[in-house]
Amino acid sequence: MRYKFDIIKNRRKYFAVSIIITLLGILSLAIFGLNTGVDFKAGTTLDITVPGKTLEKTKVVQIIKDSLTFEPSTTTIAQDRASARFDKVLSMVEVNKVMDALDKSYGVKVEHEENTVDTELATELAQKAIIAVLVASLGIIIYVSIRFEWRFAIAAIVALLHDAFIVVSIFSIFHLEVNLPFVAAVLTIIGFSINDTIVIFDRVRENLRFSKLKSFEDLAELVNRSTWQTMTRSINTMVTVLIGAVSLFVFGSEAIRMFSLAMIVGLACGAYSSIFIASPLWLIMKNKSVISARKLLAAKE
Repeated sequence: MRYKFDIIKNRRKYFAVSIIITLLGILSLAIFGLNTGVDFKAGTTLDITVPGKTLEKTKVVQIIKDSLTFEPSTTTIAQDRASARFDKVLSMVEVNKVMDALDKSYGVKVEHEENTVDTELATELAQKAIIAVLVASLGIIIYVSIRFEWRFAIAAIVALLHDAFIVVSIFSIFHLEVNLPFVAAVLTIIGFSINDTIVIFDRVRENLRFSKLKSFEDLAELVNRSTWQTMTRSINTMVTVLIGAVSLFVFGSEAIRMFSLAMIVGLACGAYSSIFIASPLWLIMKNKSVISARKLLAAKE
């Protein structure tokens, strides 16, 4: 059977693209690392609200700099609200200096919320974030191995780790902030990716029951047919979820902006890897067992 677009025939191109992006991500992480937010490093965040005023970033930063002699590492503005993040833990005296300066400059009582993370807590949060991703991955391997087979499990875990790493790489390359909502986005992406992959694998397994595999071409036809049978579902699911993620990014608050961006990148990668990485990878591993079985049969004859 011929397909307008042969997924398996072009598998090396997809693998090459993913390998290139992965290598760029490794290089970026080695050189620049991650721009971790206050959740993962010691520091203080001041969320400031000035009732009835429209804030300007340059003015807020200058007021803080004049009162402390140093400026925040990042400052975001949303109408009458500002969020200033510092790479050091501010003392109560320093916080009061900032608030007094803002009160005096704007002529109103400025409201604020202070969030401080010390070194030990930041380290613990980073460790637990890594553990959460590893535990989720391990659980998926066990589940897929039981319900399907180990080849499906390996292909699925490679695909979802591929998605997570590409999101991390994008955030490293563009020096975007990584915080706890980012970790939540990565875990959500893992769930979406494995769900999309399992749908395709389930179709492969069903078609496998009625197929006689004698060659690589038979396997390729099986995977192509199974993938195209679920293509409409995969595209509809991705588009539907992406609409929600893009809406959050465009219309949502600054606090969830990076979460929404991570979701957009991860969802796109999840749909891509399920179709173009996981299935061809399973085919490569399965083909080796078909060749071994064919050799064994030939030896018996």
